[in-house]
Amino acid sequence: MLAEQSIDSVLIHTPIGEFYPTENWRVGEMPFEDTTVAKAIGDYEGRPWNTIWVRGHSDELFSRGREVISLVIKPLFDTLLSGVYVVVNIREDHLLDLIKANLQEGSLKQKLIDRGGTGIFSSTETEGGQARPLQDYIGSSDRGHFEYETASDGVYLVNYAGLGMNPDWVLIGYQSKKQLLAPVAQMRWTILTIMGVCVLLALVLSSMLSELLLKPLFKLRNLMFKVEQSKLDVRFESPFEDEISQVGYKFNRMMDQIGELIEEVKTSEQEKRYSEIKALQAQIDPHFLYNTLNTIYWKSEMEEQQAVSEMIVSLSLLFRLGLNNGKEITTLRQELNHVEQYLKLQTMCYPELFTYEFHCEDEGLLEVPVLKIMLQPLVENSILHAFQELDRPGRLDITAAANGGMLTLAVADNGSGMSPEVLERLRAGMDGGGSSGGYALSNIRARLSLYYGHLADMQLESSPGEGTTVKLVIPMQEVRES
Repeated sequence: MLAEQSIDSVLIHTPIGEFYPTENWRVGEMPFEDTTVAKAIGDYEGRPWNTIWVRGHSDELFSRGREVISLVIKPLFDTLLSGVYVVVNIREDHLLDLIKANLQEGSLKQKLIDRGGTGIFSSTETEGGQARPLQDYIGSSDRGHFEYETASDGVYLVNYAGLGMNPDWVLIGYQSKKQLLAPVAQMRWTILTIMGVCVLLALVLSSMLSELLLKPLFKLRNLMFKVEQSKLDVRFESPFEDEISQVGYKFNRMMDQIGELIEEVKTSEQEKRYSEIKALQAQIDPHFLYNTLNTIYWKSEMEEQQAVSEMIVSLSLLFRLGLNNGKEITTLRQELNHVEQYLKLQTMCYPELFTYEFHCEDEGLLEVPVLKIMLQPLVENSILHAFQELDRPGRLDITAAANGGMLTLAVADNGSGMSPEVLERLRAGMDGGGSSGGYALSNIRARLSLYYGHLADMQLESSPGEGTTVKLVIPMQEVRES
């Protein structure tokens, strides 16, 4: 019920003036006719009434300006007197506290609206997101209930009842269906959890019993799974001599036979790779041999006997050093000598095409063992691809250096260079069969990988119009002889 402190102010309006308690300060610049209360009275003009309730608004009559709900009473006289009203302003916050007094926190909520769906309290937030307005559900009925769904909070259960003091106002109580049914859902999940635990316990006990009875079979199955993952060193062991153990021993014999077959295949493939690389090494560019012999012929016709002798000696040394008595490993001294003989022949065939120079930072490196015929394909690439369309004299620099136990052999030219796209394809090994240069690089890369494994590396650097550098990085250690 409303207490005395709920009444904010009282004003009696008459045609001859206004009457109100002295503790209230009347706002003089606000005529009664311009207030929200007067407008509400005007809405009832021509209709009989005794009381009017005015929805929440700021008090415009008195200086405190609180949010109030106004009750307008028309006094009863023996004769009809117009313009006489008793205005009682009731504090809106006290009414809200009264409505919320018996509500449980976080459960039922209430709000007061008119049948047009407008909130009575000015501080009431409008509930948004419902599929239909509340007044569509309420209509003109005095009381009832329904469900409505919001886009943000889900389904609500709503009860409503019209107020006896003002039938146009409806008190609505609403509660989230999800919150209301939460205990039921919790109970359901509890039951499901208990059932799940029971089922899980039954499965665990069943699995334990099965494992106890079929443990040897599971062990053999796990070994087969490991074999599927390429773990071929697994073997079955059992202290028993039952049927499953006999199958396990057969499995062991099968794995032994598979291992022997794999070793045979590896040996065969390795020998095949050795043969392929030897065949690649034995290949001699027919154009180079033709040009060399042709140059020797014409120099002999021109009676340049000294040049002919030097070319024959260089060609002989080139073949002798390349054969290397059938060995794959030579010394850095002999490898550089082999390249030098090749370059001598090329400079005699193309006198003004390029010059070359060797650099070795330490004479002791000349005795380091290396694979044969690694540098000659690189300098051949430079001559064929870097200098053919060059408008300036070409230059080749062959460098040998050591750092951290690794030997670096570099062939650098000042030729036409390569575009970034071509360089990336060569680095990725994608151009191995697309050109003679790429074929030579892929051949060297394969040989380095075969003999040195992951310890060796090939590095390519090139800039268009500036030149190309190819570096071979290999460990300074003895390698196995084929």
